[in-house]
Amino acid sequence: MGAYMISVNDLKTGLTLELDNGLWSVVEFLHVKPGKGAAFVRSKLKNVETGQVVEKTFRAGEKVAKAVLDRREMQYLYKEGNDFVMMDLESYEQLPVSSDKIGDGIKYLKENMNVQILMHNGNIIGIDLPNFVELEVIDTPPAEKGNTAQGGSKPATLEGGAVVNVPFFIQVGDKLRIDTRTNEYLDRV
Repeated sequence: MGAYMISVNDLKTGLTLELDNGLWSVVEFLHVKPGKGAAFVRSKLKNVETGQVVEKTFRAGEKVAKAVLDRREMQYLYKEGNDFVMMDLESYEQLPVSSDKIGDGIKYLKENMNVQILMHNGNIIGIDLPNFVELEVIDTPPAEKGNTAQGGSKPATLEGGAVVNVPFFIQVGDKLRIDTRTNEYLDRV
């Protein structure tokens, strides 16, 4: 099996575990040491395949299986039906990745963007996007007179479909840098 045992005391955010015949990514965790009784680790886990989030409590020091994931850098080429065609940058092999494996990240995908494809036992289980992407604004309301003051914001739709709040001076056609982890506007490029 592509896993080895680690202690829950060594959990990190983003780590992938094999539990109950599924792969679970650690969203957050907290070590709890009550005054009486045994210490434990409270965690929030997200099913890599279904996106379901559950809370799970482990005894401190309990052993869990850490999944060994193969990360491969690939380039997103184009969309075909419900699939996103990726090219392996080492072998130049092209692989279709279904939209459900990409999840919410679809809205940041742009042709020729490099992404990390996560594989487990030869199956694609998901993708990791760059933390920052540059995308063009395709729709946003025009700035109204008197609305250019600091502090206000308006929604902008970006080329992949992401909607982010942006300052009033942003216009259609502007290229923006977005943090894919928080869906926040950083600056104009």
